[in-house]
Amino acid sequence: MSIPAFALFDTAIGRCAVIWGADGLVGTYLPESDESALRNRMRRRFPDAAESEPPPAVAEAIAGITALLTGEKPDLLDVRLDMSAVPPFHQRVYAVARAIPPGETLTYGEIARRLGAPREAARAVGEAMGRNPFPIVMPCHRVLGANGKPGGFSAPGGVETKLKMLAIEGAKVGESPTLFDDLPLAVKPQR
Repeated sequence: MSIPAFALFDTAIGRCAVIWGADGLVGTYLPESDESALRNRMRRRFPDAAESEPPPAVAEAIAGITALLTGEKPDLLDVRLDMSAVPPFHQRVYAVARAIPPGETLTYGEIARRLGAPREAARAVGEAMGRNPFPIVMPCHRVLGANGKPGGFSAPGGVETKLKMLAIEGAKVGESPTLFDDLPLAVKPQR
């Protein structure tokens, strides 16, 4: 792999970063408490990365990430990810998760089933999500625990960040059905 380069950029949830190499993005980073913490986190994984002006494909990825975090629903499926350092099972999990559209969610168990894995594989799916090197582009925030509960989120800010990202996308999380859900909107009681 060539020496990776990185760029920092502002979003609606804070300053994010992308790192890329010759074969695509090798990492994306959600905001930290401050910019130096973000830079330190990147340097732990990519100590030789140099800050650089992003090439056109990376600039498009940044624009898509920024748009997504303002509530737009861009398709980030064309963003090239270098998964050469990602274990094969995680790659399979990420392929399913990456196809979840903005504003929608799946559970860890649903992803396991889509992979043809036994129900017990939900824990392995959760582990893959926790090691996701491409948050936002590979939307681990759209993967929930059983019964639509938020589950964990290993990025800075934890579950609060996950819920904020889902709210921006308009996703419903952990809402229980009510007696009035089948009524037309005009006659539903205001909550």
